[in-house]
Amino acid sequence: MPALSRFKVLDLTRVRAGPTCVRQLADWGADVIKVEMPEGLDAGDPMGGPRMGPDFQNLHRNKRGLTLNLKSPEGVAIFKKLVENADVVVENYRPDVKHRLGVDYAALSAINPKLVYASISGFGQDGPYAGRPGFDQIAQGMGGLMSITGEPGKGPMRVGIPVADLCAGLFAAMGILTALLERETSGQGQWVQTSLLQAQAFMLDFQAARWLMAGDIPKQAGNDHPTSIPTGVFTTADGAMNIAATGQAIYSRFVKVMGHPEWLEDERFATSSARSKNRHALNALIDEATRTNTTAYWVETMNEAGVPCGPINNMQQVFEDAQVQHLGIAQALGETTYLGQPFTLSRTASAITSHPPAIGEHSAAILAEAGYSAEQIADFQARQIV
Repeated sequence: MPALSRFKVLDLTRVRAGPTCVRQLADWGADVIKVEMPEGLDAGDPMGGPRMGPDFQNLHRNKRGLTLNLKSPEGVAIFKKLVENADVVVENYRPDVKHRLGVDYAALSAINPKLVYASISGFGQDGPYAGRPGFDQIAQGMGGLMSITGEPGKGPMRVGIPVADLCAGLFAAMGILTALLERETSGQGQWVQTSLLQAQAFMLDFQAARWLMAGDIPKQAGNDHPTSIPTGVFTTADGAMNIAATGQAIYSRFVKVMGHPEWLEDERFATSSARSKNRHALNALIDEATRTNTTAYWVETMNEAGVPCGPINNMQQVFEDAQVQHLGIAQALGETTYLGQPFTLSRTASAITSHPPAIGEHSAAILAEAGYSAEQIADFQARQIV
């Protein structure tokens, strides 16, 4: 039986951070009901890409689909009836929207005190920026990431994935699971809150600690690691590769496999602190040496010697890699291949069992489960309540 099969989740999310959160629950078997406006009523752009496009399909698998007009009193009443037997609600509206609709935590927890309610926003549910619209790149900039990404002197640079969105979604899922575990003791639900800005600041990790604990403002270091040297990108005869020869033991093995034991005796490179001061000179010597052979040669030779290294793959090469294939991160369902979960459990596996639902595909079944008659459901549909 799937690990989360006993939980019912009402999904009010759109775009990326919220759907990323819900995907974590759906893939482990939670009964997820994706709530959308009836066709023709949602004039806004869902900003998740075309429904049949790769992005939307990857984010919304393993869900059932329900259309519900939450701008109507009857639609809100239906939603509140569903909340009676739900375990989790997830939303990523701007903070004021849920209150305006009447589906905020206070309103819903009064109906179901065991409800775990998760909110993801750009900047938090309160505070001076709470009302601002939040997008990933804005959070990358405000959260410090762009100031430490890219080459020195070339200006700020965003990273190639929506890391603030993704991490906010993952942290929200962790918060939900934590709240569900706590509920087993207290019998009470609670409000889980996170934001893109919080997630991005947390992901600064050791770079943030450098400022918080030592007053050091990190700068851009390009492909060089800011503190572990030599670590970076080096040119080979047919491309480039990553090498991480940090620490005295690994560095000793590295200089031998490179055929340059004199680098260990050279006072400029003999110790970690010396290598930090003379990183550019050392990197130039390494780059000159790695150019003499192919990436494949160096990857095999260095790994045999216990020196961390690897190729720099494009997207096709990633999913053709033998280890990536062995780990099963790409999972096929019919003719569509999805990104699977990045962790496994020894007894209860995640699974991709269904494609994203069509708009309102399961509305009738979900409403029937909630106790509505066929006549009531037909009336709701005729009036675009569902």
